Amino acid sequence: MTKRNRRTHSPAFKAKVALAALKGDKTLAELAQQFDVHPNQITTGRSNCKSVLPKCSRRARHRPSPRSM
Repeated sequence: MTKRNRRTHSPAFKAKVALAALKGDKTLAELAQQFDVHPNQITTGRSNCKSVLPKCSRRARHRPSPRSM
């Protein structure tokens, strides 16, 4: 059995996996197989996404609208 090199995932990839987990269409096992990551990584990403999304939407609501000239 050969040792697998440690992989680093881009923020875009992490967001894609987290959003797929939030959709709830597939099980953790199916998502883990599809994205070739451990199910614990999906759970962690999903919970991180749930904690960050409310902050993002709050900031978007308070953003001033651009003036039209």
